[in-house]
Order: sequence, then C-alpha cells, then structure tokens
Amino acid sequence: MGELRVELYGHLVGWLVGTDWRTFDFRTDRSAFDHFELGSTILSESVPLNVTVNRSRAARRRNFFSELLPEGRILTNLAASVGAREHDVVTLLAYYGRDVAGAMQIWDPDRPGEPRRPHATALTDEGVRALLLDTLAEPLGNSPLTGKTSLAGVQDKIVLARIDERWHRVHDGYPSTHIVKPESRDHPTVIFDEEYGARAARRLGLCQTETWLADFDGLPALVIERYDRAPDAPLGRLHQEDMNQVLGAHANEKYQELGGKVSLRRIAEVFRKNGDDESLERLLAMSVLAVALGNVDMHAKNLSLLHGPTGSSKLAPAYDMVPLRHQRNDGRMALSINGVYQHGSITAADLAAEGSGWRMRSPDLVVNRTLESIEAFAAAEEPDPRAYARLRLDVLSFTRRLLQGKPAGGPG
Repeated sequence: MGELRVELYGHLVGWLVGTDWRTFDFRTDRSAFDHFELGSTILSESVPLNVTVNRSRAARRRNFFSELLPEGRILTNLAASVGAREHDVVTLLAYYGRDVAGAMQIWDPDRPGEPRRPHATALTDEGVRALLLDTLAEPLGNSPLTGKTSLAGVQDKIVLARIDERWHRVHDGYPSTHIVKPESRDHPTVIFDEEYGARAARRLGLCQTETWLADFDGLPALVIERYDRAPDAPLGRLHQEDMNQVLGAHANEKYQELGGKVSLRRIAEVFRKNGDDESLERLLAMSVLAVALGNVDMHAKNLSLLHGPTGSSKLAPAYDMVPLRHQRNDGRMALSINGVYQHGSITAADLAAEGSGWRMRSPDLVVNRTLESIEAFAAAEEPDPRAYARLRLDVLSFTRRLLQGKPAGGPG
C-alpha cells in the first residue's frame, strides 16, 4: 500500500504517509493552495493546510483521521471484513475512506482498479431489510468488494442513497445520502424516541433535514437524511468535522468526565473566537433542548463544525437528539451544564450561566425562548405510538419545571 490520496471537495489536498497507526501523518500537497489559502482550516481545525509540518501536532493530525472510523462492534466488523486490526487506521481508510463524514475522499492510487467509478444499485424494501438484519456480515451496508463507507458511531445502522424516490446501495465512493437505523432489540423504543427528538429539533429550527420512520418489508426503521450531503455541493458533499476532531479528543473522550478534553465552553470558544454569535446561540438552544428532552448523550461527537466550500464555518445542524433519560443510565450529562452533570439537578439558571460563560449576550432570553418553543411543541405533537409511553409527558415535565425555575427532575 502506497501513500493515501486525501481529496476535499474534489481537490487533492494532501497525503497520508506511513502505515503504522502510531506514526502515520498527513502532508499537505502544494496543489492544495491552488484552491485553498495557506494555513486554511477548511479540512480541520486540527489539520491546517501548511507547506511545513508542525511535528508537535502530529498526534492531533492522526487523531483527526482515526476519528473518521466508527466505534465498538461496527469497527470490529469493518476490520474483520478486510482482515485488518481495529487500530490499523491507514489500512481501514484505504478500504473505507471513499465515503466518510464530510467532503473528504481518501484512497490508494496504487491499488488495482483505482480510480474507481462511483455508482449505486437500486434496492427493494426486501433488500434494505436484508441489509438491516445483517450488519454483522456487511457493516454499514458495505458491499464486500465495492463498499467504501465509514461513519462514526456505535449504533447499528446502514447508509444508503435516495435517488429518484428509490433506495440505492452505494459503491466505490458514491455519496450516501441517508442513514437508516433498525429497531433495537435491547432498547425497543429508541428509534421511535429519536424521531420525536428530531421532530422537536426541526420545529426549533435547529436542523432542516428530514427524519422519518419507515417500514421495510415489515421491519421498522428510522431514516435520517444526512446534513453533510447536498445536490448543489461539489460532488454532492458538504464538509464537517465533529468536536472530538476539533478539540483533539479520542473515542470515549467525547464524554467530558473521561479525559477532560471536551466541554461546552471549549466547543463554544471555537465559535466565539470567530465572532460567530449565531452558532453560539444555536449551541445554547441545542443544550436547552438536550435537557428538555432528557438527552443525556449529547457528547462531543454529536456536535460538529460545518466547513463550506469557500472556507466559512459554522455549527452543524442538530442530530442524534435522542430522549434517553427513561432508559437505564446514571442520569449524567455527557457534557456538563454550568458544571452540573446530573440531569435532574439542572436548572434554567444553569443553562443561562453556561451561556454567560461563553460571553453571550442575554443567554437567559435564549433559554426562555427555547423552553417556550419546546413546551408548545410537546403540547401539540404526540410521539409515534411505539415510542416510550410517557415520553411526551416527561418532556413536558422537564420543560415546565425548567420554566418555573426548578431543577429538571427525573422521568415519570
């Protein structure tokens, strides 16, 4: 295996050199500056495009690329499918780097068959069902020979493309447009609960993409439109990186209490230094929504930075807004609110104080306005009947207690 070619928005930006997971590195190709400015962070806040290499930041560069891979069982299955070890980042990206989060494509120009011809093949509902039921053999829905997709996360899922109102399997780097999650045996209400959380986020204007429940030959599933895909973007992709990548955190360091590398304040600082008040306001609104939903798992890989083709950046839309407080867990937030981790102890004052710590103007107005919108949503809209039975009542209870100045409290 030779050096891996790294492309962004269809342009060569650099190379992954070396194969050892402990020492590989990224080198910017000079042709990158035909399209992007010297020092640009359009690829990553952790991987600026420079002529000279800052050796002290090599670990941050390696971490950015390793965080493109999934976690847990999905990573195990992807590695086993190609006879690799789970920590062999370069080997895995050589196989699966053609369709990753954002607008990068990573591939080995020396491998037979390159450059590939991206294509998609139509699927029936029965075909989608078969992929959803066999994520062990074909993780993420990757075809054994032509599947080139990697996507971070631990939940079972597949990726598909929606073309002319039909589902398609993607091959050789064709951009997937949707994520599909099957019903969970261990947590049978979770996809239905997540649909309600996504609906709330859309009502609040925190995301514009569609999320809906579908039936594939009798198998319920949650369909999520990818926000990092757009028909009018170069090659159909928008670039993004999650906050683990931005802040140099690895794997479970996405939780603030595991390593201390991430926090809402550190995430907010990414936007504050650029004077991006709009992203700060949306970040606070997402935090309010997380508490109101009981989404204790809003961690650093569920918050991302969106990099536009011109180099602009902003907070990515809300995703994975899953009400989880009623599930078996310790009730602790992945990222503390004003230093408070226990969900049931968080108040609206804590949320406003968190925003004040980001040097926001009038964060209390954002908190109250968001809570009022969530209350109106929950009062008007019912979850799917297959969702947790008390979900709507819990959301109303959390929200109304916060509006009354009380701690959010526990689930019913």
